[in-house]
Amino acid sequence: MAEKTRKREEIPEEFKWDLSAIFPSDEAWEKECEAVRRDLEKYSAFKGKLGEDPASLLGFFKLSDDLSVRVSKIYGYASCSSDGDTANGFYQNMSSKGMSVYVAMNAARSFAAPEITAIPQDTLDRFFREEPELETYRRLIEYERKMSEHTLSAECEGILAAAGEMARGPENIASVFRNADIRFPAVKDGNGEEHELTGETLVPLLQNEDRVLRKNAFCEFYKIYRGFRNTVASTLDANFKSLVFFSRARKFGTTLDAALSRTEVPAEVYRNLIAAVRANLNKMYRYVALRKKMLGVDELHMYDVYVPVVAGSSKVITFDEAKSTVLDALAVLGEDYTDMLKEGFANRWIDVYENVGKRGGAYSSGSPYPHPYVLLNHTDDLESMFTLAHEMGHALHSYLSLKNQPTCTNDYVIFVAEVASTCNEILLMRYLLGKTEDKKERMALVNHFLDSFKGTVFRQTMFAEFELFMGEKAEAGEALTADLLDEKYLELNKLYFGPDMISDPEIALEWARIPHFFYNYYVFQYATGFSAAAAIAERILKEGKPAVDDYKKFLSGGFSADPVSLLKIAGVDMSTPEPVNSALSLFGDLVTEMERLASEQ
Repeated sequence: MAEKTRKREEIPEEFKWDLSAIFPSDEAWEKECEAVRRDLEKYSAFKGKLGEDPASLLGFFKLSDDLSVRVSKIYGYASCSSDGDTANGFYQNMSSKGMSVYVAMNAARSFAAPEITAIPQDTLDRFFREEPELETYRRLIEYERKMSEHTLSAECEGILAAAGEMARGPENIASVFRNADIRFPAVKDGNGEEHELTGETLVPLLQNEDRVLRKNAFCEFYKIYRGFRNTVASTLDANFKSLVFFSRARKFGTTLDAALSRTEVPAEVYRNLIAAVRANLNKMYRYVALRKKMLGVDELHMYDVYVPVVAGSSKVITFDEAKSTVLDALAVLGEDYTDMLKEGFANRWIDVYENVGKRGGAYSSGSPYPHPYVLLNHTDDLESMFTLAHEMGHALHSYLSLKNQPTCTNDYVIFVAEVASTCNEILLMRYLLGKTEDKKERMALVNHFLDSFKGTVFRQTMFAEFELFMGEKAEAGEALTADLLDEKYLELNKLYFGPDMISDPEIALEWARIPHFFYNYYVFQYATGFSAAAAIAERILKEGKPAVDDYKKFLSGGFSADPVSLLKIAGVDMSTPEPVNSALSLFGDLVTEMERLASEQ
């Protein structure tokens, strides 16, 4: 049988993140929690006074800066500790306590938004003249005032803020279920050898050239999920009921409007993405037909989606090799950028390998203090190397914004979150394609590029359409039952993959394993981010330093402007459909190249 997943304590320290840069010990973390809870009481001194004089308004913002940093460290340390081993009860409790401190801070300062929006404009103008330091907070003040239509009374804001921890319940339950509780049987390959099946090994098993193993992994995985489908559906139903409650409390027309308002992204961008991708599904169908032809199968099944179409193209890429290649590929962004990458590699910003109970997938932590932390589940392959480039793109985006923005504007909104990560991936792909003259290797890379497009633009847009469906059903008062979700997901899968794909009945359950459906309309930004990143990467490779300089200004922008304006600095206008259509056109060109390469074999 294949090697079993190691326990957390069996992973060498050099491959685990060093959280001592945040707190030297769990005890120090606990003391800071207590200290912050006491200091949250300082907010009361400003309640009812923000519109009285500029000194009070400035004092409030300075207090918020200090406490925001401290709470970010508390939550960052707790969540990373818990994610390293989600089955560890001590760290589960720590994560819960960290979130409670975050919620308590939001509740303690919930009076601010109503008071700031109530300040007369001429009074506010006088405040800025009399207290120049307030200029630091102008962007934040204007943002809050723009949200005035959806800002409630101080009392109501306090209630909504206090409900925040309860609202995270469905996501937390689903996460513990996926990462700590659910177990799968070992699965056999064509030779009868057993392989461990987990949430993290599923995709690597589906990438295996042994079709018997792929089918067994696929079928067994969803067989287990089928036994829990009603439980997972109930958590999603509770999650969307929560979104409906908060959106209506804030007087939004839909949950989508509520989600996107905070990022200043028009809802039309979301709907236009779905329309654009649907209009280009013929390119996806060509890709699926080509995959079927190159694999030489009579029927293409969903367990054939991940396997490389170029036989023998898979190769081992160690973590050290991945780091070295990523550094070389991103040298085009300048020595200052690669120096930051080296800093992260050398100082254990990254938790590298899977262990029992570790959170699945990969991410860069939302907390940038004192620097971001990156979670991986590295498996020594090409996909893992691209994941490293992706997550370090997130990390350096956060790091540059932290270094170049004041505390109040150093956290970028999620609409731009996937741009830096995907730009890194595209630059890595272009670097690898530029290095190889081997036709087989080029085919493998083009295949990977096509799969990235498929997974990031087409698949995430399908997810976005499914999420919109769930939101609309919840808004109409309908329950999100397992039967309803199965039916809709299978329908969308058939639409997006087309006539040459057998949409196996098991795939109807895929919604149950996707954590992003708890992230409040997050997934569409993978597709828009990929489209923006493709345009930025092409500009960098064509124009060199001027484009790199503009890109770094974007990376350093944080929350200093709305996301559409920030992307314009990097040369991309997401208020138009051009970036999405351009990306889809590139996908079509890649399919054409792959068809040509395949015909020459």
